[in-house]
This record gives sequence, C-alpha cells and structure tokens, in this order.
Amino acid sequence: MKTTPNRRSYLALAISLALTANAAQAQQDNTETETANAEQAAEPTGLGFERIIVTGSVSRNQTVMQSSVSVSALTLEDIDASAPRSTAEIFRMLPGVRSESTGGEGNANIAVRGLPVAAGGAKFLTLQEDGLPVVQFGDIAFGNADIFVRADATLSRLEVIRGGSASTLASNSPGGVINFLSKTGADNGGSIAMTTGLNYDQFRTDFEYGGDINADTRFHLGGFVRQGEGIRDPGYQGERGYQIKANLTKEFDTGYVRLYAKHLNDRVASYMPMPMRADGSSVAGYDSQQDTLQSVYLTETVRLNGANQISRGDIRNGMNPEVNSFGVEAVFDLDDNWTLDNRFRISSVSGNFITPFPAEVDNSQSIADSIAGPGAVVRYAVGPQAGERYDASANAMRIHTFDVEINDFGSMVNDLKLSRSIGEVDVTLGYYIADQTIDMSWLWNSYFMALKGDNAELLDVTAANGTAFSEKGLLAYGVPFWGNCCQRNYNTDYSIKAPYASASWGFGDWSFEASIRRDMGDATGTYAGAVQSSRDMNGDGVISQVEQSVSGIDLANPQLVNYDWSYNSYSVGANYQYSNDWAVFGRISKGGRANADRLLFGKVNADGSVAAQDAVDQVKQYEFGSKSRHGNLNLFATVFFAETDEQNFEATTQQFFDRVYEAKGVELESSYRIGDFDFRGSVTWTDAEISQDALNPAVVGNTPRRQADFIYNLLARYTMDNAQVGFTVVGTTGAYAQDNNDLKFDAYTQFNAFANYELAQNLTLSLNVNNLFDTVGITEAEQGSVPANGIITARTINGRTASLGIRYQF
Repeated sequence: MKTTPNRRSYLALAISLALTANAAQAQQDNTETETANAEQAAEPTGLGFERIIVTGSVSRNQTVMQSSVSVSALTLEDIDASAPRSTAEIFRMLPGVRSESTGGEGNANIAVRGLPVAAGGAKFLTLQEDGLPVVQFGDIAFGNADIFVRADATLSRLEVIRGGSASTLASNSPGGVINFLSKTGADNGGSIAMTTGLNYDQFRTDFEYGGDINADTRFHLGGFVRQGEGIRDPGYQGERGYQIKANLTKEFDTGYVRLYAKHLNDRVASYMPMPMRADGSSVAGYDSQQDTLQSVYLTETVRLNGANQISRGDIRNGMNPEVNSFGVEAVFDLDDNWTLDNRFRISSVSGNFITPFPAEVDNSQSIADSIAGPGAVVRYAVGPQAGERYDASANAMRIHTFDVEINDFGSMVNDLKLSRSIGEVDVTLGYYIADQTIDMSWLWNSYFMALKGDNAELLDVTAANGTAFSEKGLLAYGVPFWGNCCQRNYNTDYSIKAPYASASWGFGDWSFEASIRRDMGDATGTYAGAVQSSRDMNGDGVISQVEQSVSGIDLANPQLVNYDWSYNSYSVGANYQYSNDWAVFGRISKGGRANADRLLFGKVNADGSVAAQDAVDQVKQYEFGSKSRHGNLNLFATVFFAETDEQNFEATTQQFFDRVYEAKGVELESSYRIGDFDFRGSVTWTDAEISQDALNPAVVGNTPRRQADFIYNLLARYTMDNAQVGFTVVGTTGAYAQDNNDLKFDAYTQFNAFANYELAQNLTLSLNVNNLFDTVGITEAEQGSVPANGIITARTINGRTASLGIRYQF
C-alpha cells in the first residue's frame, strides 16, 4: 500500500487518542457503551427490538424499537442453522437483501430493496467489519468487498441496516450497511469446531478463545483454517487458507481502548457462469449443479504481466485475498456530557483473481472454423487422448481466463465522532477520512476446451492446410474474440473526506432523527490498455501463429486519472411509540455513491477529468414502517420507495450503463415462538423498473435484470433437552436474465436442514444439509435470450451437499 501524508496523519490521530486514554477522568458509568460494542446478542425470542443499535445509529443508546430505521441482526447460532457454504450465503437470511451467492466464497452480487446490480458486486451496499468498511467501493471489478471478509467463530453477530441513516453515517452506502461485529472477550471461554464435507472434500477447523486478563483488560483470539477440493471439484485442491483475528480491550472508568488485528490468506475457486439449458437442466457431460469449469488440465497460464514481462499465473489460486489489517477503537465519556468515539484501521490488501470464463459455447467444429477457417481440424491437446480427433459435432468452449493480479487494494480510514447529550437531545459531529488504492493488472488469455465437467481437456485447432492455430489448447495471448479488450493496468488512488452531523431527540412517545453528510473525494493516478505485438513467449526462437499478436500493456501511453467529486446526503426520520409493544416510523433519505474504477476506459476524459453526472450516483428513498410485539409474535414491516441514478460498466459484456431506476415494495420480517418451537423469517415484495436509459431507451419500462417480485426466507427449529433440529428455506419468484426482459428464470425454493445433538456437556455433534431436495435455481446468466443452440451460460445454486461437525465449548 502506498504511504501518503494523509495516511500518516490518520495514524497519528489514532495513536494520540489511545495515548490520552489514561488522562481521562471518571465522569459516569460506561456500561451502555461497552454493551453496544461487546457480544450483544439478539433477544432470546423476537427480533431484538430492545437491542441497542450499533450499525448506522444516530444515537449510541437507541434501541431498535425507538429508532426510525430498519435494522436486523443474525447471531452465530442463526447463521449456523442456515447451513451456509460461503459468506454471501449468510446474507440470504437478511430481509430485503438479494444475495446472488453462486460465485463461491466471494464475488457475489448483493442488492437491497430493488436497488440495481447493473454490473456486479455490491455497489450501493457497504460491507463493514466492526464499524469500518472492508473496502471503500463494494463493486471494484474483480475486487468485490465480500472477497476480503470471512465469517468464522470470532463473529459475534451480523447486523444490517437497510436504507435510512446509512446514507449519512457511512460513505458510498445509500442502500444499507452489513456489519460483521466481532467478539471482544466479554464472556470468558472459547470453542473449537471441526467440520468435514460428507459428499464433498473439505475439512475446516474454527477456533476462538477470549476473556479477562485482569480486572480491566480482556482479549479475544480466533480464526479458521481449511483445505479441500470445495463444493464443486476442480480436479485439484481448490480451497486452502486461514484467517486469524485478535483484539485487546483496556477499560477505563470513562471508556475503553481496543486494539485489533486480522490476517487473512485464503484460496478458493471462483465459479463463473456455466453451460446449461435455459431451464437450468444440464447439457450432455456437464452437471450444472455439481461441475465446474476448472480442470486439472488448465492450471497455469503464461502471459505478459503489468510490466510486460513474461510471467506465469496459477489458476489454482482462484480468489486469493491476502489481507493484513490493524485497527484502534477508542470510546470515552468526557466532561459536560461529551463522548469521544474514534475508529481507525489500516489495511494492506493484495492477491489474485483467476478463473476460466466460457466466452463461447457451441459445437467444436463451428468454433474451430471461426478460428482457423472452413475445414479446421480439432484434436485433444492434452490427456490420455492427446493427438486424437475430437468429435466435430460435440460441444466445446472458447475459454477466457479472468486473470487479475491485485497488486494493491490497501486502505486507511479514520472515523471520528464527538457526541453530546443536551437534555433529551443527542448531537453528534463527525469527520470521516479514507484513502483507497486500486492497483491491479488484467492479464487474460484464450483457450479451447471440451465441454465436460470432470477435468475437461484442452483442444487444439489446425487449419485445413495444416497450420496450427493453437498450442496445447492456447488460442491467443489475449482475448481477440472480445477485440483484445482486456489487457489493462490500473494504478489509482481515491481519497475521501466527509464531515457529518446528526441529532436525535425525544418528546414523550415521539423520537426524531436527522443527519447530514458532505462527501468530497478525488481520484488520481493512471491506467493503460492493451497493445499488440509479436513476441516469442515460449522461448523456442520461432514466432508461431499464436505469438504473432500478443496482448501487453501500453505502458508508453498511460492515461491520466485526475478528477474529484462531491455530494450532499441527508436523512430525516420520526418514530412514534404507541406502547412498549408497538411503534411506527417514517423516513426520507438521499444518499450518493461515488464511482471508481468502472469509470475507466470510457468515461475519463483525456485530461483525466470526469463529468459530474458520471462521477456520482444518487439514491432517494422513502420509508414507512411498523414494529410490534403480540405475545410471542414479533413483526417488523416496512413500505419503501427508491429512485436510483446509475453509471456503470460491465466487464463481461463491455457495456456502459446510464440509467434511472425506480423501486417500490414491502418488506416483512417476523419471529414467533411457541413452546420449544422457534420461527423466524422475512418476505420482500419489490416492484422495480428502468424509468430512464440514456444509452438504450428500448429497455425503459422493463424490469431490471435478476430482480424478482418476491424473495423470502424462513428459519424453523425445535429445541429439546440435548438436541435441536430444524430447517431453513430460501426462495425467489421468477426473474428476467437481462434488461431486455426476454429470457426469464424460473422461481425456486431451496430447503436446508440441520440437527445438533449434545454428546456430552459442551460437546455437540451437528449435521447440516444445504439444498436438501437438490433444487435447481438460476441466479444469473450472460444471455438475455436463448441462443440458437439452446445453451446459455449461467450460475446456479449448488446441488445437495452435507457436512458433519463437532464443536466443544470451554
């Protein structure tokens, strides 16, 4: 990560706050502050209406029932019950959140309340760890935020705020915030758990331990380690990695200081859209629910790196985030009812994103003729049949390797808040500053591969006159099928400054909240695209057919990045509590999201500037909701409306978007307990449409792609003396594959089941099954209409998988 004067000032500020802690004088009991930041779980029954809000809160002492925002939480027990196979699968249990979690352990598309996912990632939603963003932009191409965060035994709970004050209390997150809150050792003890796949190869160990060091100091340490092939067998060990997290808390009479650190080095396969029929059924030789494009015959690429030097890429690395972060959190009550709250984190982030993508699927002869001319011959390039003819009528794939080196995604962030209570009014003044580096290289190649799910072989193409148009399955050093678009190098820095203010006050049964924020940022650096040249890549002294045009980076002509942006956000809400068991609220909000790397290669002018309307996207939202308890029944209902302006760019289609979207709907979250039965679930109805499109007016009035009318989830469990059984349900109604509203995915409902049995005191055996009935469910597709051959490339939920675990608490 690059070092700048601003970053050094952030570090100095954080250290100075920690060093002044001993000088603080006792003013009042700090129990409420520590409660909000320790392992505060939801109520044993209900939706946690009396839980103090930590994420996106205007007041640090405000409960869910008193607030005019929609906020939910999942405990670690709730998460385990949902049998997730990736972090993004956890999000499916959150109301209003659409998590397309079929890409593996990362690279998910995440949206909330009908806000669009025009390209990928989580553009209008921020993922946080302990109150600070994982990255500043949730949709960095091949650097989505969920790639760099993992849920493990150190997690206390997951908290999400949808809409509302997320616009003003965090940058670039008008749609909401999902916050991973860590355990801090407030409870003495720990656990160790081991999990193994029963019908897939994975072994994982989670561990954590924490507690008091002395009367005023505590700690927590934990993490996970795993290895195996993964949910879909790539032909090699597709998963191998670990995470270690630790924090140390020193309490004072008036507050606390917490130091925390994280090291993540994980390697997991990335699952791209796969060949299948439009109804999700499998094509011959390829199981859409079990197979993967990865193959033991394609594990390494040779290409020019970002400095135009011959280098190698290891496809077995898949998504390989390497994260080292250190943070300081300091909260103190001062004289005259003032409270100081400062959170600082510095992160060093690098790694790889490399995976095969099916750019074209057709019969092998058709693809071969388009490469080498009529009469081309296809042969196996590797494997036991190497040199033999491949069936000309059999299907094959033109593969592009999405080969991205993440050189530096480092960041530094500091969020300082000063709050004061003046009678019934809580006022907060804050200043947020952050730097985010986006330095990466795209180094893509093209291959020819058999359409097969079990270690597909690479294919070679020879022209009718005998000229070889491939080498060991390699078609090109680059992606000429896409116009050699995608050899790129980014080296950019983004700086954000955001002063903000909020106030909350209560009059009898009424409570009011208002907040404003001013985001200001600038982007500097350079980027460069592809340049073609001939080069002896294999060092044999001969320029072969595939070496005549090699894609490299045009280092001689870097393009300048030099623009800034600013926007204002506000949020105003009111809550009326009729009784202890019923409250209603309303809120109006406007927020923004600055665009980053997706503006490059099309929206940046020659002098590095960017048009103001392209630099920032705005979201306006209106909400009205009710929170109520009826005995053992709890109900949280919200009516919402949102209007979103968006500029975006999608790498796989090479298309820009310039649109306005509208979405309205109803979000219901409920829980119910009767005896030993416990139920919790949500359903969200969304009516969304593209209301304006500057580049493609034909789609105006259509439903945005992959936006279903209904998404829903349910958790049901039955608890006995020494056992617990239950199931979760995740479902969606039909949705269009693309904005042209032609190809439509079928609705699906996925059932997951779990059972826990206490073998001995504190020793629990667990079994969970994900996708119990082996349901087919498509989440996204590249095509908007069914091709002539009937084969689309799409992502589906994984087929049925079962795992067995044992956990000991001490």
